[in-house]
Parts: sequence; C-alpha cells; structure tokens
Amino acid sequence: MNSCHPNRRQLLKSSACGFGSLAMAGLLHEQARGEDQSPYAPRQPHFAPRVKRVIFLFMQGGPSHVDTFDPKSKLDELHGQQVEFDVARTRKRSHETILRSPWKFQKHGQCGRDVSELFPHIAKQVDDLCLIRSMHTEGVAHGPATLFLHTGATNLIRPSIGGWISYGLGTENQNLPAFVTINPPPTKGGPRNYSNAFLPTPHQGTVIKGSDPASAVRHLSNPLIDPARQQQQLSLLNQINAAQAGRVVADDRLEATIQSCELAFRMQSHVPQVLNLAGEPQHILDLYGIGQDATDEFGRQCLMARQMAEAGVRYIQVSYSDLKDTPRWDQHSNLQEHEVHARATDQPVAGLLTDLKQRGLLEDTLVWWGGEFGRTPYSQNQTGRDHNPRGFSVWLAGGGVKPGHVHGETDEFGYEATQDKVHMHDLHATILHLLGLDHRQLTYRYAGRDFRLTDVHGRVVEEIVC
Repeated sequence: MNSCHPNRRQLLKSSACGFGSLAMAGLLHEQARGEDQSPYAPRQPHFAPRVKRVIFLFMQGGPSHVDTFDPKSKLDELHGQQVEFDVARTRKRSHETILRSPWKFQKHGQCGRDVSELFPHIAKQVDDLCLIRSMHTEGVAHGPATLFLHTGATNLIRPSIGGWISYGLGTENQNLPAFVTINPPPTKGGPRNYSNAFLPTPHQGTVIKGSDPASAVRHLSNPLIDPARQQQQLSLLNQINAAQAGRVVADDRLEATIQSCELAFRMQSHVPQVLNLAGEPQHILDLYGIGQDATDEFGRQCLMARQMAEAGVRYIQVSYSDLKDTPRWDQHSNLQEHEVHARATDQPVAGLLTDLKQRGLLEDTLVWWGGEFGRTPYSQNQTGRDHNPRGFSVWLAGGGVKPGHVHGETDEFGYEATQDKVHMHDLHATILHLLGLDHRQLTYRYAGRDFRLTDVHGRVVEEIVC
C-alpha cells in the first residue's frame, strides 16, 4: 500500500506515539475477555442452573387472556354495558362496551386451575404449568411490543434473549448453534427478534423456516461436491484466513466468518439427522397432531423443537406466525378466530410437554408459552378485542418453576395487573436465573457502557421458583 495513504491500523500505530494502537488492543482485549476460543463452546453459568435449555412458543398477535387462562365473571355480569377505562391505545379515559367470553371455563387437574374450552389438550397438562396472570409490558402496537418481548427494548437495536443466552452459555453440541428460531415472523420486528445486535455474530439465531425439516435444511447440502471435497475447500479456506489473521490486528468479523464456515460444514451432516421426522415412531407423530390438517404445521415445528432440545440447542424459539401483515392471534373484529388458532396449537403444545416429560427432558427444560401482550375485556368493532399490554397471562413449564401454581392477578375485568405484577424485564431476569445466569452480571461492553438484557431493570420472580 502507498505509504502516503496509510490504512486505519497503520495510522493508529504511527500517530500519537502509537497510543491509538494501544487503545485498540485494550478494547479488543476487553471485548474478548471471558470468551472461549470458540464462541460456541459451553461456558460455565454464574451459579448452579435449574434448566439447561428453553423452548419459547411464541403466540404472535396476542392471545386473549380473558378467553384462555384468566376467566372473569364480571364480563358475564356486565356484558353489553358501558364501563369507563383508561385506554392504553389512546391514553385517554373512555366508556367501552364489555364483551363476555364466548367460551366456557372448567377447572382441571389436581390444582383445580380454570382453563378455557379452547385448550382441551393443554388443560390435561395443567398440573405441570406455572401460570403468571399479572404480566405487563411496554408497547401497545405489535412491532414495539414484540421487540420488547424478544430484546427488552422497543426502539433500540439490542440483542435478543436467545442471543444473550448463547453468549452466556454457548451450546452443548458443537455441531449445532446455541440459538435456533423456527418459522420467525418476517414483520413486527423481523430479524431483530433473533438478532445478535452488538454481540459477536455467532450469537444470532439460526433460522429454520417452515414446517418441513427436509426443505428447512436443504440449503445445507451440496449435491455437486462430495463431503471430502468440501472438507478440502474448508481446510484451504482456514489456511488462507489464518495467514490473513497473522498479518493484521485481530478482527472479530474475520473470526466470526471462520467460525460460521466451520459450523455450517458440521451442520451439513448433523442437522438432517437431528431433524429427521421419518425416524420418529407413528405414536409420536400422532401425539403432536402431525398428519392432521389443523395441527400438522405447528405439530412439525414443535417436534423439531424437541429434537433440537434433545440435541443440545440452548434456546429454541418457535413462532406460530405466517407471512400475513396481521398476526394470527390478532382478532380486532372477529374473536371467534381464536378457535382456529387454538385448534392449530393446542394438541402440538400439549404433545410437546408430554414428549419432553416422557423422555425426562422436562426436568431440565423450560417451556415458555405466550404472546407479546393480551387483549381488552371490552369489545372492538363489536365482536373483537383490542391490544392490552397492561395485564395478560403467560405460562411456564418444566424445571425450576412451581407446577400447578398461579402467580398474580388482574383486576375484576382482566384489564390491568394489580397483584404481584410481573414486568417483561422480570420474566427475562427469571428465565436467565433458571439457566444459572444473573441478569445483572450477564453484560457486554459496547459503545463505552455495559449493556444487559434487562437494561437497569428486572427482578427474579422468586415466588414461582421452586
């Protein structure tokens, strides 16, 4: 290179007595501190974990809690009458028309928990569920609320919870990434919902699209070049990269590229074996509803999640979503559509819980079910419900949480969390805690400050931890 036009590294070395180069070395050392040679290598948690992995079943659009897991007799009593609310959408007080639930609730299990008739299969698993009825969150629109659910921020580029877990724990299987997202929605946050943001590149979620395992991993295979030839090409590429790395200052982007190429090569032979539904016995396929019109799509995705969990993936995000602009659970004018989506997800979700339990995996797996917010107790467009971030329900199941337990309450209408409130930051802190990670210690220095998933907020909800 012409000495009259030095590059950035040469300028740092030669100017100001080389102090710029020293500063860069210090910053790179700070960034690399605590990292293993491989970003995928397993790391020690802060303390003994309760679980090894998380499966998040994302019900995009916001299922109505007052029609699923939080029955309110007041809605039956005042159906059709006008009641004054502080409306989250408009931030004004207004009179709204109460809408009762079209579905009946019954008590199930030894815990006697109320579950809507929308979920007859999940109702049979209610003794394994830890229900949180007092969730509240940021953002009243799908985009901000979905981003907050996944990243803890509404308008900033932040790593997703899966990225943080990958960064904090690595993966148990060197042939698979730590973070996989199955069928992620392309809108309402899109790739930001599984982004690594400023974390090292390997901690971004690996996308598996659709519900067909064969098509999901087809891009990994190369019918024109046999594996031995591909191994030769990879070895040559590594030699070239190593030679380049020896001539320049450490570059995390180059290292990430090398690591990604190596992981992609390993995944090529390993992933098709993991996602092999043909190897599953018929009774397992039936358990998930695979082969039935209503449940086949989500059943396949839930079975893929179990296969990934069993193979050592730390965080599996399964989205019940499609390519439409309106999310599936988003019923503003026809609440009866909840029946369609409940029918599509109920048996697959219950099947996943049963399958994990039979295999002994539920003991060290946390299953998280929920949407970005709930829905209002009053009507919108006469037969629908609007978004409600002030109070809604999610449930957890698996190791570390109290089975058959209910935590918190909403008011008599189900509009606002009133008792033992749990913010989304609190839920994030609790999930990390169950994985053996202290949300206050899991930080990454970027742009001169230490960032974390919960920002400066969040508390572990000890009341649900067993």
